[in-house]
Amino acid sequence: MPSRTSRTKRKPRVLDHVGVNVGDLDAARGFYVGALEPLGIKPVMEFEGIAAGFGDSDKPYFWIVKRDPVTPSAHVAFACPDRATVDAFHAAALTAGGRDNGEPGPREYHPNYYGAFVLDPDGNNVEAVCHFPPAG
Repeated sequence: MPSRTSRTKRKPRVLDHVGVNVGDLDAARGFYVGALEPLGIKPVMEFEGIAAGFGDSDKPYFWIVKRDPVTPSAHVAFACPDRATVDAFHAAALTAGGRDNGEPGPREYHPNYYGAFVLDPDGNNVEAVCHFPPAG
C-alpha cells in the first residue's frame, strides 16, 4: 500500500460517488452547474444524453443520470467549509432554477449544524451543510 506522503493530496470525502435520477438531463445539468459552482464542483465527465459527472478535479463523484420515468426521492448533502458557502449555494441554486426547500440557517440536528435545502428540477432534495461554528 502506498504511503500517505506518496498519495496525491485531495480534499477529504466520505463518499466515493453518488447519483440522482433526472427526467431532463439538460435542465438538471444547467441547474447543477449553477448550484454547485459556489462549492467548487464542476462538470468533469459526460456521456451525451445519458449522464453527467461532477467533481472538483478530473474524477466525478456526483452524477446525474437520465431515467424515464424518473422517481425523485434522493437527498444529497454537500459539505461546505463555512456558512457563507452554504448561503452562496442556496442563492446560486435558486438562480439556477431550484425551488427553496429550507433557507440557510441553523438546524436542530446538532449545535453547529448550518444548512440550506433546495429542490432540483426533478424534485430531489439537495442540501449544502456546514458543521462548524460561525467564523469570528
